[in-house]
Amino acid sequence: MDVHKVIRRPLVTEKSTIGREEGNLATFAVDPDANKHDIRRAVETLFKVEVDEVRTMRQPRKKKRVGRHIGYRAEWKKAIVKLADGHAIEFFEGV
Repeated sequence: MDVHKVIRRPLVTEKSTIGREEGNLATFAVDPDANKHDIRRAVETLFKVEVDEVRTMRQPRKKKRVGRHIGYRAEWKKAIVKLADGHAIEFFEGV
C-alpha cells in the first residue's frame, strides 16, 4: 500500500493534544484497509520518526438527519501511534 494513501489526516482534538503532550502519542485518520504494519511504515517514512506501538480502532457510521431525510456518515479508522523517546511530530510548526 502506498504510504501517502495510508494516512489521510492528523486528528487534532483536545484528547489527542493531551496525548501528544503527556504520552508522546500522535493520532491520525487512516485508510480503513490499512493494517498496523502499513501505518507504522507510513509514519516512519513520512515523518522520519521511530514508532514504538500502533493502536487502531474503527469508528462506526453515525445516523444524520436533515428534516425528514435520514442518511449516514461514513465509518472510518483511527490510529494512535506511540513514538519512541526523543522523537516528536509537530503539526503546526509555523504557528
